[in-house]
Amino acid sequence: MDEFSTLLQHDTWMRLGLAVILGLLLALMLRTAAHALLRRLAKGHPVAADIMGRASAPMEWLMPLLTLTIALRTWPSTHSATFALLQHLLLIALLAVGTWLVVRCIGAFEGATLRRYPMDVADNLQARRVVTQVRVVGRIADVIVVFIGASIILLTIPGVRQLGASLLASAGVAGLAIGLAAKPVLSNLIAGLQIALTQPIRLDDVVIIEGEWGRIEEITGSYVVVRIWDERRLVVPLNWFIENPFQNWTRSSSQLIGTVYLMLDYRMPLAPLREELNRLCEAAPEWDRRVCVLQVTDANEHTMQLRALVSSSDSGRGWDLRCHVREGLIAYVQANHPDALPRWRGELEPSGRTTDQTPMSRTPEPQHSPSPEDGGPLRADG
Repeated sequence: MDEFSTLLQHDTWMRLGLAVILGLLLALMLRTAAHALLRRLAKGHPVAADIMGRASAPMEWLMPLLTLTIALRTWPSTHSATFALLQHLLLIALLAVGTWLVVRCIGAFEGATLRRYPMDVADNLQARRVVTQVRVVGRIADVIVVFIGASIILLTIPGVRQLGASLLASAGVAGLAIGLAAKPVLSNLIAGLQIALTQPIRLDDVVIIEGEWGRIEEITGSYVVVRIWDERRLVVPLNWFIENPFQNWTRSSSQLIGTVYLMLDYRMPLAPLREELNRLCEAAPEWDRRVCVLQVTDANEHTMQLRALVSSSDSGRGWDLRCHVREGLIAYVQANHPDALPRWRGELEPSGRTTDQTPMSRTPEPQHSPSPEDGGPLRADG
């Protein structure tokens, strides 16, 4: 009897091995046929070609796992717990690979959109709008797909499923604790949807955040990376852009008007300075020929404040243009009107008093030494 059971068990393993080999051969045939079909469909379709390229890695695992799972599921159910464990592990692996495949397909659609709307052009406002929406929605979709895939995998495990049932039974305190713990994640997720729809920021936007000038470099599912002008990176949570005010210099257009302030003496004639400003703007390649104005915006007891307004096509050119105009105006004043540079004016008064009185009626001098507040220099008594 023992020999018969051993022979039967050995025969069972033989048939199982044969089924696995046949399943793998079937998976190889299906994989070859699927690749041939996808190559034919991908001709002239960049999206299909990108999907094929990105999905090749998970597809290498999907077909064998699928055929093995089907082979074991169709096997008679009179087996030991080893077969049940093997079937469960194959099911978990199949679900994980399927989740991986869906994430890769989302990335393929995202890459196709990025190729269709390049951002390395002069007028890239529409491209930045579309790319921002696609990237933010793609990140959120990745998170949702991974969350759903992980949830399905956990639900296939009996122990975890029982744990979930017990948590649902005591959902009062547990639900409140989970809600409080997941508040930052949920707030960032909702903020990501708001940013994708309303677009207060887009990729490559020029923003001022916490007094820092930078460009939006990356928008993820939970935070935004801002590239500061000195190559630092400022990482800001997504919900910060919904709850706090900030400056966006490229919200509707990248054109800007820059200001240059000068403090000069009242002796400075304005007409030649305006001519010099026009000459500097005409010679500057950064000027977009929209605005070039010089005005007196303030005056006090010492100097007058001059403000030059110059326009440019974007903030980078605007910064270079402002520096060029500032240096040029200062050099012109130094070379042609050095007396117009800021200076302090004062009036000197004699320290002694001069009167028409006779010596006999002169007021006697004080017995103490005069201080600087009295108008005369300090001197020591002899």
